[in-house]
Amino acid sequence: MSALVLSRLQFALTAMFHILWPVLTIGLSLFLVLNESLWLRTRDPDYYRHARFWAKLFILNFGIGVASGVPLEFEFGTNWAPFARAMGNFFGNILGFEGAMAFMLEAGFLGIMLFGWRRVAPKIHLFATVMVALGASFSAFWIMVANSWMQSPAGGIMRGGRFIVTSYTQAIFNPYTLWSVGHMWFACLETSLLVIGALSAYYIYRGQARSFFLKSLKLVILAGLVVAPLQIFLGDGSGRVVFHYQPAKGAALEGHWHTNPRGQGASWALVAWPSQQAQKNLWAIKIPDLLSLLATHRITGRVIGLKSIPRRNQPPLLPLIFYAFRLMVLIGFYVFGLMLWSLWLWWRKALHPDQVDRHRLWLKAWIAALPLGYVAVECGWIVREVGRQPWIVNGILRTSAGVSHLAPGTVTFSLLGYLLLYGVLFVTFGVFFRRIIHQGPDLGLIPPPLHPAHPIDTTASGTPPHPLDEP
Repeated sequence: MSALVLSRLQFALTAMFHILWPVLTIGLSLFLVLNESLWLRTRDPDYYRHARFWAKLFILNFGIGVASGVPLEFEFGTNWAPFARAMGNFFGNILGFEGAMAFMLEAGFLGIMLFGWRRVAPKIHLFATVMVALGASFSAFWIMVANSWMQSPAGGIMRGGRFIVTSYTQAIFNPYTLWSVGHMWFACLETSLLVIGALSAYYIYRGQARSFFLKSLKLVILAGLVVAPLQIFLGDGSGRVVFHYQPAKGAALEGHWHTNPRGQGASWALVAWPSQQAQKNLWAIKIPDLLSLLATHRITGRVIGLKSIPRRNQPPLLPLIFYAFRLMVLIGFYVFGLMLWSLWLWWRKALHPDQVDRHRLWLKAWIAALPLGYVAVECGWIVREVGRQPWIVNGILRTSAGVSHLAPGTVTFSLLGYLLLYGVLFVTFGVFFRRIIHQGPDLGLIPPPLHPAHPIDTTASGTPPHPLDEP
């Protein structure tokens, strides 16, 4: 295979592996803020114990995320040097903002959040947890700004083969940014809610600490009833932006080949098998006019077909894009349905320690949802990145012109190295994750005093310090 194909495979591997970890740290950090706030407000020690338990998963994901994310930064210089030279005036600055404003904020307060429970006042500790959560969300914002700009570049001009920024405001808040940031941030929240809810349901299903984990599951349901429908709304808005600014991607993810005439709606393919070679769907089941309604919110809205776009500018791997998009949408509606089911059981007073065990099918549905957020996120990135091809910066720089001129053997060696490294990281995560879940929460953990009369001395306290309090 050519260096171009190998470099794309390598970046796909590193990006899709890395994204598994920040999506949980972003949502989980907010869940830690919620539990710590509830502990300070209600003085219920269970919320403190929840914060301590879920913090273990947070730090595990944070560590793997840092280790897997560093190679991505270097790949822009090693495998994509022409792209870095041409677009670095903006793209490089944005990655610098992410490191300085987001990662440093998150990492700077992480030690206080993990080890400061008996060393700082409770409100100071809460402030540190909020800063960690804010840093994690800032990181998502800047990464999505960089990627959104690649989808719809704005705020500058090309001069001498380089992108010159004329307006940082326009470049940062390009047409994709707000929809993309919102859609990705809510995807992180939804994924985190599914993980927390699934693990809580797992403990309840096993009959372990039912009252304790019903509290976390109820918090997840309350948040999910807001997040799930909003994510569907943001997905719809993001899709309409795609059809407006990237018609080739929009047509590809819907298997739409022929631009519909004026006054006539475009049909939506429920399932199909699009073929780039044949320039048509080999078979399809269609619903009349529905694509126009989805893409433009008008029954006869015009939707550009792939045949109206030069073949060299059409995205590759059409079946992959087509079905990745549908799987992502299907998961979104599954989550929404699961939240409605949960609300119905709650309304019937079934979410009680003595009643919840009767609804084992519902608990299984929650447990089965654990990986679905990750699957949806990966599908979304496949649609977003493969659908942008053959452009690395849409309409400005082709992917083939942005790759470094490396020997295929060199890229193969580094690709195999990353496969080995990430395999080790994944196994390491699995070992520690299993240990955390097997040990479960410490239900005898005594919270620190909320209003100490003097600085806390953990060595003289009658309560022995928790292992996480040790340096």
